[in-house]
Amino acid sequence: MTIAIIIAVLVVAALGLFFAFSKSKPALPPAESHDEPRTKAQGIEPSIERASNKRVSVKASAARVSSVAEVASANVMEASEPPPPMSRQVSADEVRGLRKGLGASRGGFIARLASLFVGKRELDPNLVEQLEEIMLSSDVGAKTTQLLLERVREGLERKALADRDAVWGALRAQANAILDLGAGKLELKHKPTVVLMVGVNGVGKTTTIGKLATQFSQEGKKVMLAAGDTFRAAAVAQLEVWGKRVGAEVIRGKEGADPGAVAFEATQKAIDAGVDVLLIDTAGRLHTKAPLMDEIKKVRRSISKALDGAPHETLLVLDATTGQNALTQAQMFKEAVDFTGIVLTKLDGTAKGGIVVSICDELRVPVRYIGLGERAEDLREFYAPAFVEALFGDADESQAA
Repeated sequence: MTIAIIIAVLVVAALGLFFAFSKSKPALPPAESHDEPRTKAQGIEPSIERASNKRVSVKASAARVSSVAEVASANVMEASEPPPPMSRQVSADEVRGLRKGLGASRGGFIARLASLFVGKRELDPNLVEQLEEIMLSSDVGAKTTQLLLERVREGLERKALADRDAVWGALRAQANAILDLGAGKLELKHKPTVVLMVGVNGVGKTTTIGKLATQFSQEGKKVMLAAGDTFRAAAVAQLEVWGKRVGAEVIRGKEGADPGAVAFEATQKAIDAGVDVLLIDTAGRLHTKAPLMDEIKKVRRSISKALDGAPHETLLVLDATTGQNALTQAQMFKEAVDFTGIVLTKLDGTAKGGIVVSICDELRVPVRYIGLGERAEDLREFYAPAFVEALFGDADESQAA
C-alpha cells in the first residue's frame, strides 16, 4: 500500500512538471515567407533569431546568412558602380565648333602627340616615353598620364598596336572612358532650381552666370540672379547688366552685406516669383584661406534654410589656363564644398587641353560646361564623345588644325 502511494505521488509530480514545461515553451514563429525580399536589417539578424527559436541546424542558419550577405554585397557593388555614360548623337557641326574653340590645344598638345608618328613605319616601346613627356608638359598630370599610357604600353608589348591609328584609337578610347561621367548641362528638375557658383578670383564666375542666364532665357525659362559677391561693387554692376539683357531680376544687398543673407532672401523671392532657375554669384575666395571657405559653407546653409534641398547644383568655376593649379583649387574646394559639377573657362586660350582629362580623372566630378569664347553661345555643354572627337580627331587632321 505504501509503495502504491509513493508511485502515485511520483506520477502526479511528473505530470505537473510536464504541463509546467509545456506552458513555458515559447510559441513557434509563423512560417517564413519566401515571396518578400529581405534586406540586411530584415534578413540576417531575424533569420539568426528564428534559427535559434526553431532549433534549426547551425549549417542551415549559416547558409541563410551567407545568402543574404551575398545579396547585400551585390547591392553595395551595384551602388558603387560609376554612372552610365551619356548617349546621344554627335553632330558634325558640334564637332567643328568645338575644334575651332580648341584650336590652341589641337595646335599645341595634340600636334605634339601627332608629330611622334610622322614618318614612322614601326612603333617601338620608346614611343611611350615620348608620349609621357608630352602629356606631362601639357598638364595631363602624372597619375592620369600613367593611366592613359598603360593601355598603349600593353598593346605595344603584345604587338596589338602596330600602327599610329591603333595607338591614336587607344588614347581616344581611354580619354573618353575617363571623361564620360554621365552628366551634361544643367537640368532644371526643381522649381526653382537653385544653382550656386563658387571659385577663386578671376576665373569668370559672374560672366558664366550671365551666359547661363542668357541660354536659359532663350529656352523660355524664367531666370533670377543673386549678387552674392557683396564685397566687389563691379561684380554687382556686371550682374545687373546681364540681368537687364535677359530680363532677369537681380537680388542684391548693400555693399559689404552678409552674402548668406542675400542668398537667403534671393531664394525666398525665387520661390514667391515662381522662377525656373536662380543663379547665385559668390565672392572669389582663395582656396587656401579657411575663413573664406567657411563662409561659403554658411551661404549654402542659408540657402537650405530658405528651401529644403537647395542649392540643387553647386558649380565650381575653374580657369583652364592655370593648368595644374586649377586641379589644386578643385581638390581644396572639394574638401569644403560638395560641388556637383565643374565649369572650365578660357579653354580656347590654352594649348594645354589635357587639364580636362586630368581634372575628371583625379576628382571623378563631371565637367558640365566649357568656355570657348566671349559670347553666350561659347559656353558649351560638355559632352565627352564630342569633346574627344574634336580634341583628338584624326592624327593627320590634328597636324592640319
